[in-house]
Parts: sequence; C-alpha cells; structure tokens
Amino acid sequence: MGDIAGAGLLSHAPVIMFPEPARIEANGGGDFTLATGLERLRREVTDPSEYDTVVVLDSHWATTTEAVITAHPRRKGLFTSDEMPGAISRLPYDLPGDPELARAVAAVARKRSVWLEANDDPYLPVHYATLNLWTYLGRAGTPWVSVSVCRTATTEDFLAMGEVVAEAVASVGRRVLLLASGGLSHRFRPLAELRDRMAADPANIVTPEARAADEQRIAWLEEGRHDRVIATMPEYLRFAPEARFGHYLMLAGALGGAACRARGRRFGAYENGIGTGQVHLWFDEPAAGPGRP
Repeated sequence: MGDIAGAGLLSHAPVIMFPEPARIEANGGGDFTLATGLERLRREVTDPSEYDTVVVLDSHWATTTEAVITAHPRRKGLFTSDEMPGAISRLPYDLPGDPELARAVAAVARKRSVWLEANDDPYLPVHYATLNLWTYLGRAGTPWVSVSVCRTATTEDFLAMGEVVAEAVASVGRRVLLLASGGLSHRFRPLAELRDRMAADPANIVTPEARAADEQRIAWLEEGRHDRVIATMPEYLRFAPEARFGHYLMLAGALGGAACRARGRRFGAYENGIGTGQVHLWFDEPAAGPGRP
C-alpha cells in the first residue's frame, strides 16, 4: 500500500531563479530565505527521504473544465517563461513521469465523479511552478508529475481532488512527496513601485490586511489546524490567495481535509514577492488520510 511520505506548501517565486548576486542585490544585501530555505529543505528532508514520485499541485497551470494530471512517460525540453522571460529563459528540464499513477488518479476520479483527467499530449505546456521547485529539489531518475488547479473549482472540489490523488497513490503502492506549489495572498505592487519593493521584508506585502491574513494562516498551519484554514476560505478569498488557494486545498484534501492535524515546519521566513505573500511550510508526518495506511 502506498502513502504520502511528506508534503509541502512551497513558494515558487521567480526570485529563487535569480543568480545569487542578483538576489542579494534585490534584497538589499542578504539572500532571500525563499532560496536558502529550499536548499535547506533539500539537505534536511528530501535528499534523505525515500520516495518514488513527486506530485506537484501546480498553481500556475490553470485549467477550466476539469483538473488535469500529466501522464507522460517523460517531459523534456527548454523552458522560457512567457510571464518573465528575462528571469527564466531556456531552462533545460528532463522530468521522468509516472503514467501508471496518473491513470490511477483518473480512474479513481471517474469512480468518485470528480472532474480530474489524465493527459499525455506531447504538446501540453509545462509551467515554472513545477520547474522552479524541480530545479531545487529534483533528483535524477525520479518521476515528477504535475496536477493543474481548475479555475472553476470550489473549496469542496479541491478537497475532493486531493482525496482522489491520495486514494490513487495508495492503490498503486507509490511512496509520494506532495508539493503544493504556490503563494499565499497574491496581489502585486503597481509596476512603477515594483523595483523599489523587491526586498523580502513583509512590510512590502501589498496591504497590512493581506499580511495579517497570511500570517494567521501560517500560524494555524504550524499548529496543525487545517480545519481553521479550510473553514475560513470565504474570508481568505478576499485577499486573492494564489489560484484561489487550490494548490493548498488539494494538498489538505489528500492529507485528510479538516481532520488533518499535520504541523507545518517553516523553512525560511514569511517573505514578500513584489507585493505577494510567500512561505515554505513542510509537513513531516502527514496525518492519517486516504493516502495513509
């Protein structure tokens, strides 16, 4: 029987892809812990861990009529971001896939009447919410699979999709790392202010109210109170969490939903990303859920 070996709510903020001198300059003399935190996460957690596949809940992959999981045997090529081509350009990637797991996810979704399909079209785009984390955490030969965030889904839909992923993981006997790749509150500073607001200091978050909402949810997740985060989603949506927080909600659904009490361990500080809220939280021992024996 497979299980979820570890899970993380991780930032993919483009600044982590800047060369170190550029990061230090943008941050006024010190590095972003969004970058150093991922390096520490790799040293302390992912490198020593035993797992078969990484499943990325990709907040930049927005689908409309269903969620989609990649079913390719391999995704390989060069990636230039259409959003920030000056920051992420011609990035080489080589991601083995896990078609068996993807097909199992689709089969469980059909059984549960959940809108989540597998797709192996060779022209399906890849997104930097997957590739930025793979650059830091990937290891040769280990499959990386991406799941889209459906833009028409509700909180309940996202939780159900997470349950589907966890049930499929168990059914095919995989040991999986589950990465919810995305930020917290997600409104940007106006263009004229951006270059003066690059530093990590949370004082640069777009509003004090958005900062307070983010910090409250970080505190709840550090306490293992996923129920509070889920119950207050209508309030949190006022602060435009990235992808309607679908990346996190699918992770929560996979870990047991409101019953989950897995405590988040922070890798780095809560930091600004040109007005948006960013953090790395890792759940070392996910609570019993559909994907846990």
